Amino acid sequence: MQESTLVLAEKLGKLLLSQAKQISCAESCTGGGIAYAITSTAGSSGWFNRSFVTYSNEAKQDLLGVKFATLQNFGAVSQQTVEEMAEGAAKAGEADCAISVSGVAGPDGGSPEKPVGTVWFGFYLGGEVVADKQVFTGDRYKVREKSIAFALQKMLQLLTK
Repeated sequence: MQESTLVLAEKLGKLLLSQAKQISCAESCTGGGIAYAITSTAGSSGWFNRSFVTYSNEAKQDLLGVKFATLQNFGAVSQQTVEEMAEGAAKAGEADCAISVSGVAGPDGGSPEKPVGTVWFGFYLGGEVVADKQVFTGDRYKVREKSIAFALQKMLQLLTK
């Protein structure tokens, strides 16, 4: 875990505490890495209640309420899926805000439309979802680390608007 990721998680925690907000996560390609960064921060129980590692499509449907049609029509790595994941994580996690992530970390699984390093993010805040797509370079570890850092940084930005 990069120190900068831990610093981002600490900053996010302080901001959430100051706003009296709770956050939850729905993670696929990061496999719980965002939750790990968050819970590495002392006192995180004050702003973090639960998280979901929904690696399979079935888990996305069962735990987060992602529609079968969404997965079939757009795939797990899509704007539509991360939007439903973020909303589902906020609802199931009883949180004010949520981060969702689904991507192709590699080294396999890429396609011309979704090459390795393609990661979609969903950010639920105030009843609305913002989605963002990034394409990261590097090996599986680097894609996952960059995804964790991006997710934390983007949520910080959204909370300070």
